[in-house]
Amino acid sequence: QVQLVESGGGLVQAGGSLRLSCAASGRTFSRYAVGWFRQAPGKEREFAAVISRSGASTDYADSVKGRFTISRDNAKNTVYLQMNSLKPEDTAVYYCAARYGSGRSNEYEYDYWGQGTQVTVSS
Repeated sequence: QVQLVESGGGLVQAGGSLRLSCAASGRTFSRYAVGWFRQAPGKEREFAAVISRSGASTDYADSVKGRFTISRDNAKNTVYLQMNSLKPEDTAVYYCAARYGSGRSNEYEYDYWGQGTQVTVSS
């Protein structure tokens, strides 16, 4: 079992930055890949970024590539999403999710989810 808690969301102006954190419980966190997903109002949840168990491999949606950076600290059981050059279209609830094994961009392949944290980018 893995429990995930996101934090770090808030209100920021366009062009600003935020860093989201995803804190996990459990001693085997390093065996789980972690993804960040987001859901904007009236839209389906979409993939944003994923990181492998060791942190050596990452992947991003085209919409965030070059602006967002995912990283992890397995000693702290935490995954981060550094978001720079934020745009109003980045406004969404951001969720982290974990799956045992390798990373995926398909949300249906994730077993554990956090409750989400709101990110609002004003123009």
